[in-house]
Amino acid sequence: MSTIERVEARTIRIPLAAPVAFSTRKVEARHYTLVRITCGDGTSGIGFCHGGTRYGGLASDAVRELLRPLLIGEDAHRTEGLWQELYQDSLLNGRAGAVMRGLSAVDIALWDRNARAAGLPLWRYLGGFRKETVPAYASGGYYLGGRADPEDVRREIEGHVAAGFRAAKIKIGGASPMEDRARVRTAREVLGDDGILLLDANNAWKDYGSALRALGPLMEYRPFLIEEPFGPEDVANHRRLADALGIAIATGEIAAGRWAHRSLMDEGGVSILQADAAVCGGVTEWRRIAGAAAARGVALAPHSFHDLHVHLVASVPNGLFVEYFPDDSILPFRRIVDRQLTVRDSELVLPTEPGLGFSFIDEAVEEYALEPWA
Repeated sequence: MSTIERVEARTIRIPLAAPVAFSTRKVEARHYTLVRITCGDGTSGIGFCHGGTRYGGLASDAVRELLRPLLIGEDAHRTEGLWQELYQDSLLNGRAGAVMRGLSAVDIALWDRNARAAGLPLWRYLGGFRKETVPAYASGGYYLGGRADPEDVRREIEGHVAAGFRAAKIKIGGASPMEDRARVRTAREVLGDDGILLLDANNAWKDYGSALRALGPLMEYRPFLIEEPFGPEDVANHRRLADALGIAIATGEIAAGRWAHRSLMDEGGVSILQADAAVCGGVTEWRRIAGAAAARGVALAPHSFHDLHVHLVASVPNGLFVEYFPDDSILPFRRIVDRQLTVRDSELVLPTEPGLGFSFIDEAVEEYALEPWA
């Protein structure tokens, strides 16, 4: 038995090189909770979650104060049992938000530790569906400097195409419908007729009519999906919009637990789930969500953290593609890991190193840390 001896957490804050914006907020920095679990046999694993753009210490506090006491002395391989005990104990403290993100980071660390101990990359340890690569899209298209300039989109998408991507995502909903239409038209021009164009609204609209007015004119540019047109709680309007536009609706990136995702599928008509393992409950809960989605013919295209989700998408038959950030301008998490994924012909090459396939760079973590490991 591999007994858990230490559970440590640390909060870091990484500023973006330049602020960016989308429909509902401006981002200047990102906070992350890092987790490190060590067993009595000397093996260890790492986990993490995004703590927010303004304050990120709550998830770290949850790991240290709520979750750690239940983990010490337990068998690291008992992931299902530990998950259920942590989840049950969180009943009065929150089964979403910071507490669930902390649970997610702990669960990721356990799976990383177990795969490392087995000498297998996580995607193989989970069973493996893909063999060498997984499809990916280049994510970006933010409003730079508060502008809605189509030429910003042109330059960015041209870079993605030059790097071999045939699929790319841009932001909408943060400018007037006319300005967004110009951005979307430009993206389609650069991607060409066969390119895959994804549009991300980041919960831009509060009512069905406003969303329909803004999105209707964009349909001529044949987007593959519309992401997060409404808040995650506005389940009914997701279905209304999907029916009206005849397009796939994607959401779920901030949904926690399998029940929230079930509601999105069954009541909201969502056909692409963006379950984020660092938000929804870790690898353990993500796999349950993927199984439930497969039974409904729903695909998984998880949000952010490509270094983690490349393993999960590769391990299930309904994994659609991975959201990939080509540089650290949007995902500064890239600055603290010692290996980057390889892109080949619009797909990501699966890691061959054990576990997640990367480690934290100690010097980088120290640079951005708001507190010591504890």
